[in-house]
Amino acid sequence: MRFPLSPAAFVRNLWFHRDLVWQMTERDALARYRGTAGGLFWVAFTPLLMLGIYTVFFTEVFPTKWGTPGEGRGTFALIIFVGLLLHGFLAETLSRAPTLIVANANLVKKVVFPLDLLPVVSLASSLFHLVIGLLIWFVFFVFTSGLPPPTALWLPVILLPLAMIALGAMWILASLGVYLRDVGQIVPLLTSVLLFASPVFYRLEALPGHWRNLVQLGPLAVPIEQARRVLLWGQAPEALPLAVYWIVASLVLWLGLVWFQGTRKGFADVL
Repeated sequence: MRFPLSPAAFVRNLWFHRDLVWQMTERDALARYRGTAGGLFWVAFTPLLMLGIYTVFFTEVFPTKWGTPGEGRGTFALIIFVGLLLHGFLAETLSRAPTLIVANANLVKKVVFPLDLLPVVSLASSLFHLVIGLLIWFVFFVFTSGLPPPTALWLPVILLPLAMIALGAMWILASLGVYLRDVGQIVPLLTSVLLFASPVFYRLEALPGHWRNLVQLGPLAVPIEQARRVLLWGQAPEALPLAVYWIVASLVLWLGLVWFQGTRKGFADVL
């Protein structure tokens, strides 16, 4: 059986199964809180607690400055939190990807199911938690610094290619996870390395030239740097890095789809 490889065919398939994707995303996003006493309270409490810890630590215990003009109390925590939110989003999507098909083997063997949509469901669930974290960031920003700058409206333009890269990588990892189970052990280690190989806790400009060039090749360097520009510094995103990032994201998305569709015919045999 041949599976469609074009992005347009995928979008049509996604639209056709939109109700299924919505239901599965809702179930997946809330599954981790089902049965807990706090329920949806934990969705907001975890990022709120982390932001509170960073604020206290970087303003009271270990006062730290990022080095920007007009930097106010708690600004460093907000800067760090932007990077941590984006890293957490990418790390969650990639870490879950290798087991997506293996964990849903019944859909592979017994049901005619659009398997390429499983990573989409997982991605949408992670986006839900990212949005909650960003809302908490905005509330804290308003509380400490007033209204965010108008340039914050650029944020979706910065986050969309990151989501595209995540989805393309998830298709590849979900397929590899069927044939090579070790991938599920390797990916979390790589995402941990990525935390320190991305400008989450440091300024990109503070790195020596060769290290800066290396870090800029990572999938998080551009979105973190550009998100901070639009959210904190009130500056529009840099056109050239963002344009290149969009091109790379589109390529990763298409390659991931081609890889997944080309390898999925063997899933049933392996599982």
